[in-house]
Amino acid sequence: MKLGEAKVMVIDDDPVMTSYVVNMLKRMGVGQIMEAGNGVTGLALAISAKPNVILSDIHMSPMNGFDFVRNLRKHPVTEIRKTPVLMMSADDSSDKLNEMIPLGIAGYIVKPPNISMLKVKIEHLLKFL
Repeated sequence: MKLGEAKVMVIDDDPVMTSYVVNMLKRMGVGQIMEAGNGVTGLALAISAKPNVILSDIHMSPMNGFDFVRNLRKHPVTEIRKTPVLMMSADDSSDKLNEMIPLGIAGYIVKPPNISMLKVKIEHLLKFL
């Protein structure tokens, strides 16, 4: 799948960071971009809109990024349950990274993301769709 055909969802509780990432995705030529301000809204949108890739912050309330992924992975529909998730956070501690591995995330991006690194990671995930 090419970027122009992709549906990418951004979940972040910081409107400035969301706008930054969305603008990068637009510059990359992503076909459809969705936004959610927290894990609860993101989970509902992921179920209804079925994005190809999800970019999720870790530190959010009322549902953080880890709980979002845990809930996504429990969904009965395989297409939703297996959606690739790239976690985003300014926190690059090894404890956080070790907590992400068992969740089956597709990758990790330190915020603020670099457009070329983000593009490479998303394009890599889209190759498998």
